[in-house]
Amino acid sequence: MSSANKKNDLLSQPIAPTLKRMTVPMVMGMIALMSFNLIDTFFIGLIGTDELAAISFTFPITFTVISLTIGLSIGTSAVIAKSLGGGNQEIAKTQGISAILLSIILVISLALIGYATIEPLFSLLGSEANTMPFIKQYMQIWYLGAVFLVLPMIGNAILRASGDTKTPGSIMALGGLINAILDPILIFGFGPIEAMGIEGAAIASLISWIITSSTILYLLAVKRGLISFKVKSWSDIKISSLSIVKIGLPAAGANMLTPIAMAILTAIIAQYGHEAVAAFGVGQRLESIACIVILALSMTLPPFISQNYGAEQVDRVVQAYEISIKFVLVWQFGIYLLLAVLAPYIAILFSSETEVQSLIKLFIWTLPLSYGCQGIIILTNSAFNALHKPLTALHLSIARLFIFYVPFAYIGGEIYGVTGLFIGCVIANFCMATASFYRFRKQVQQCGAAS
Repeated sequence: MSSANKKNDLLSQPIAPTLKRMTVPMVMGMIALMSFNLIDTFFIGLIGTDELAAISFTFPITFTVISLTIGLSIGTSAVIAKSLGGGNQEIAKTQGISAILLSIILVISLALIGYATIEPLFSLLGSEANTMPFIKQYMQIWYLGAVFLVLPMIGNAILRASGDTKTPGSIMALGGLINAILDPILIFGFGPIEAMGIEGAAIASLISWIITSSTILYLLAVKRGLISFKVKSWSDIKISSLSIVKIGLPAAGANMLTPIAMAILTAIIAQYGHEAVAAFGVGQRLESIACIVILALSMTLPPFISQNYGAEQVDRVVQAYEISIKFVLVWQFGIYLLLAVLAPYIAILFSSETEVQSLIKLFIWTLPLSYGCQGIIILTNSAFNALHKPLTALHLSIARLFIFYVPFAYIGGEIYGVTGLFIGCVIANFCMATASFYRFRKQVQQCGAAS
């Protein structure tokens, strides 16, 4: 076995150091990507309010395509990692090329439909004459290049399945950096390059996607040999694609439930005034940063679990899961203490209104206390996808959002206003984390008995 393979060996290396080695690069890549995305939004905001509003209108549509891709990448990682864990390298290569072909076909189909329905679709979403021209300029390019957005996401999933998370983190950062550099040049013009406005922002994204797509395909096919264009028969492609879709579609569905639940929760919070909505919006943005380690772990834990599941090493699956949830409980409690101390300063940073500041502080002193529990929920769902139990993960997602989170928040709000609503969210996270933990333990006991 080569030194590179030894480094990425998920079947025999010590569990905690291996998970740490896999997760740190993903955290760094996600931080870089988030930073560059903020820069992207900043530059678009400098063009004008209508252009910024146009970008906001595009979010539900772009999120739908990205959610489908995230689902396919989850299915890709789970299927390939299990094959690699079972020692079936050739099957894994076929599954890799199948995942790429499947994602290309699905995304091109969606993009063609989207391109043909830009005006009626965005009119339905509420776009008016002041934003529609900018939406067209942006989305026409976005749809034409969507396939290049998908390829790096699927390619990174294949790399993660092999145990390599450093390269995906670097590719994420590279794409964001290229986009951030090109944005001001193409939006506002530079030298012989004329200002293109919002169209320039779309072209900047497209160029970054093309570069990262070319990079990832070269790595997979030439440098790593993780995909093969020499497929014995199309029936192999079909079988591999179906196995990916079986996990990917439920995962995509679960991913799309979160914004639906958040929209309902925002409508509930709106009863308490726009100050409460503003504070909740700030809190949601803080949550994405505060939980970045959880999100990174949710991408690195599944390939570890899938490979060891494929190798029938259930004890390592259990150990990895338990090490991960113990870590996130301690880590997120530390994050909570830090946020609690900084709450007054964060509130002043985000708002000049006294009432909004008070509600931001209330949010920070309440909800982040349960982020460790939220981590257990997220990691458990990821683990079930890794164990090829996507419907169980979907059922848990439905239960979390629509049996616990939204109802508990509503009941808490009815009892004790905004404070009660936030406390209801905390209790919901605790209850769902407990249910998720025991459901996972029951599942691995069944796996152990079966093996």
